[in-house]
Amino acid sequence: MISKRDLAQRLDISLEMVARHGLGDGISEAEFAALEQDPPAWLIQSRANRKKGARPVWATLTCDVCGYTETARPKKWWPEFTYLSCRHHSPAELPKPAPGHHRGEFDGVGSRFVGFVDQSIEGV
Repeated sequence: MISKRDLAQRLDISLEMVARHGLGDGISEAEFAALEQDPPAWLIQSRANRKKGARPVWATLTCDVCGYTETARPKKWWPEFTYLSCRHHSPAELPKPAPGHHRGEFDGVGSRFVGFVDQSIEGV
């Protein structure tokens, strides 16, 4: 059985949309295959409405120190991160910023990450 969250990720739709279309209890692999092979009108429309280059529905977050990965809904405030690490890692475990760059930290990324953005000191 595919869970509601996994189904949303695999279809690249929100959890709310999964529930709205009666898929909230999850579906079997066979039902998923049938859904992908012959998508309903709402799924076709959802995919057609996506703007090229728009923020994705789901983002894969991977720790640059240990490789832990999770999938989360990206937030509007997330910049383009240079590095991501689990909260329990020291920032010293990441490569140092390039000369002439400043590193900013963003806590609260996904369930356990800190995001790091290196930018030119001229751009600060």
